[in-house]
Amino acid sequence: MIKNLKVLTVGGAMVDTIAIVESRHIERMLMKNAAESYLLLAEGSKTEATKISTHAGGGAVNAAVAFARLGADAAPLIVIGRDPRGETILARLLEEGVSIRWVMRDERAATGASVLVSSHESNAAIFTFRGANGFLEPQHLRPDAFAVDVVYISGLSNKSADRFPELLRLARSAGAFVATNPGTRQLSSRGDIVRSTLGNIDMLTVNRAEADTMVPQLVRDIGDGGSAFADDGLGELPILAVRGLQGGGYELSLRAFFAALIGLGTRRVVITDGRDGAFLADNMSIYHCPVLSVEIAGTAGAGDAFGATLAACLASGMDPARALRAATVNAASVVSQVDTQSGLLRGAPLMAELEKRTAELTVRQWRL
Repeated sequence: MIKNLKVLTVGGAMVDTIAIVESRHIERMLMKNAAESYLLLAEGSKTEATKISTHAGGGAVNAAVAFARLGADAAPLIVIGRDPRGETILARLLEEGVSIRWVMRDERAATGASVLVSSHESNAAIFTFRGANGFLEPQHLRPDAFAVDVVYISGLSNKSADRFPELLRLARSAGAFVATNPGTRQLSSRGDIVRSTLGNIDMLTVNRAEADTMVPQLVRDIGDGGSAFADDGLGELPILAVRGLQGGGYELSLRAFFAALIGLGTRRVVITDGRDGAFLADNMSIYHCPVLSVEIAGTAGAGDAFGATLAACLASGMDPARALRAATVNAASVVSQVDTQSGLLRGAPLMAELEKRTAELTVRQWRL
């Protein structure tokens, strides 16, 4: 079971406007290597939408709601504007029983916002205005905010990313379980900063594209290549176990990637790979959990659900394989809904669904 945790989440607060467009109304272009696809909008014309809705979102808000539904005393440390979108964020947090004691208001910028266009495979194209999310200042980082069991730091925008080392220091000084999910922009523009702070992180989560971004710097430290995964007799290996990671013209095996980050002090490293499941590595083993087969309504928020649930489970002392399954179940529930929060499960339903679906989630394990 997941313990009653006290949690601080840090990062983005957004108001999401989501447009659902039938596939016949929008073109989709798939690149030859099948690694990227594009939604094509007709210039100068209206496109019919099936539905347009507005929701509170953003990494720190999504994670806070996820933790709260799992029974935690959750509070986000976020910056919002003094505007109607900010009021939408506050109302949503209060509705979910999430504390707003560390919500900061700033008159210099409007509350962040996103527009999501979802069609075809429901993997939305996202237009983002970061706004007040970039205004996290040193005076906002009060030590008493970090007197919690878990500090969960999602992607930080613009100058707020400069606060990353201090956030980790405060969390570590308070004895919290520290989980972070930096985004591509943060890893690209401040990769050296992230690398220098890895020893203060209990759980680093990145998706495949974000992991690829980290490859050149790691290759500089350890060289490229790396050993392959052994056949475990459970069928075809996951794609990343074979392909490895690629970035900046370099290639790095998945095992070498994990070993490098663990060697730099990170206690656990997680890579999510969409429909190909997720990997978790610690100083002994590498685990892989597949995804559940569900009808996808929207993929936004799945990473926040997965990361928050995994952090809550591991901080509660749950074994890695079971924690991976629980995070996978909650993420699957989220993608069954169009927005980032409606599908988030509460503690008891999550445990019940976990027991029901465990047989479908074979967790594979290799030595690091």
